[in-house]
Amino acid sequence: MAASTVLLVAFLALVTSHAIASDPSPLQDFCVADKDSPVKVNGFVCKDPMAVNADDFFKAAKLDQPRDTTKSKVGSNVTLINVMQLPGLNTLGISLARIDYAPLGQNPPHTHPRATEILTVLEGTLYVGFVTSNQADRSNKLFAKVLNKGDVFVFPQGLIHFQFNPVHDKPAVALAALSSQNPGAITIANAVFGSNPPISDDVLAKAFQVQKGTIDWLQAQFWENNHY
Repeated sequence: MAASTVLLVAFLALVTSHAIASDPSPLQDFCVADKDSPVKVNGFVCKDPMAVNADDFFKAAKLDQPRDTTKSKVGSNVTLINVMQLPGLNTLGISLARIDYAPLGQNPPHTHPRATEILTVLEGTLYVGFVTSNQADRSNKLFAKVLNKGDVFVFPQGLIHFQFNPVHDKPAVALAALSSQNPGAITIANAVFGSNPPISDDVLAKAFQVQKGTIDWLQAQFWENNHY
């Protein structure tokens, strides 16, 4: 009997952990985000259904139009449509982004802590990949592929991934769908070298096995965000 109880508790714990590991599931047709509400919850409270209209589910995002990549130091421009831009996405567990890449531009190594991403190349060529978490043999395996127009690639939730346009004279465009209304993004270089306040150069010099002067130089750079 005791063994059965332990197994039941373990099973319930497993199910519960999966249930709380993703966006909350809707318990009604929709829960349009009320971003003006003072109530703080995981996500947004629901707007009064009687006050909801079609515009809550619509955005004239102009995702068919090219974005400016010339101002980006990494040569890319990410246009994200999440619950902050489209309140009707609240509790639906999905968002999307258009990514424009200049010739030789990249969307640098980053993670989405709350979402898996599926990327479709609309124009051009991209070299993409993701790196696994630390493995038992102390390795981190790279899974990478060159994608052409119409190709699709998946980046698992939370793993470091990137996209790079290897063509020197043609831009590229991709559309990404993400499994969260608010996937979040952590750009690795920005977070490590551009945090505020900065991480101690003693810590980073030891972690990267370089001189502190190298870390100080990196921290002195301007680490911009390519999400617009």
